[in-house]
Amino acid sequence: MLRYDGNADRHGIINLQVVNHGVSKSAMSGALEAAWEFFDMPSEHKEVFASDDIRGPIRYDTSARDGISKSRSFLKHYANPLQDWINFWPTQPPTYRKKMGMYAVEIQRLSVQLMGAIVQGLGLGPVYLQEKLETGLQFMALNHYPQGSSQAGDTVGLAPHSDYGFITILLQSSPGLEVMHHDDDHWTPVPAIPGALHVHIGDHLEVLSNGRLRSLLHRAILNTDEARISIASLHGVAIDEKVDCAEELVDENRPKMYRESSFHDFLDFLPTNVETYRRFVETLKIDTA
Repeated sequence: MLRYDGNADRHGIINLQVVNHGVSKSAMSGALEAAWEFFDMPSEHKEVFASDDIRGPIRYDTSARDGISKSRSFLKHYANPLQDWINFWPTQPPTYRKKMGMYAVEIQRLSVQLMGAIVQGLGLGPVYLQEKLETGLQFMALNHYPQGSSQAGDTVGLAPHSDYGFITILLQSSPGLEVMHHDDDHWTPVPAIPGALHVHIGDHLEVLSNGRLRSLLHRAILNTDEARISIASLHGVAIDEKVDCAEELVDENRPKMYRESSFHDFLDFLPTNVETYRRFVETLKIDTA
């Protein structure tokens, strides 16, 4: 059983390695296999999905047009409800849709369970937003990082950032993820534990909790031993649905700290965030001084 008791670390950050999560080993290994097979294909097969349209249903890229990519290629697509999106997914490699679809469904189910535990810990009740989460956003980002050099040079594959949405569930083939607590100035490596999934909270959960929880600053480092795959699944409410501070968590002692926003608002923000990176949640903060 998944349970969150309302406690985060001293920074208000939930940063978990989850085991006994109910996602099958076959789904996890199948997703990694499908990702490797996709990125190993000739460029002309992958370039079919290349696009500058950040609102498109699927997008492949190798360049740093998002302000945070340093050395990676990625494939991004929506996944929930699966039947609405799977026809946009690659048909090559031949098993991509089957393997990634199985993983997406199991991860979506886990995300609803995790969110139920988190909102219950916040005092909002275990079914708070449950229906909206079951039918809500699942956005998957498959990342391929080349093997890093042991010589001096830039070792960062993905620059420091926090994720949009309520929670991100990450599967990684080998170590490379690093996290930083907001009041610290050092990076902590996250081990790639066999069978474990890494879970951290995103900007919209910081908003919903009215600052009781804080989204996690993280980055990807190139692995000097091998190339690396990570599969990030971001979860939230529907694309157009606004997320605001929960009324139950706002009072005269803790006034509302954030403006409401949607995933569409986040997409509008992205093109403005290339030259100098800002966390989306920082743009939502209300000056309560």
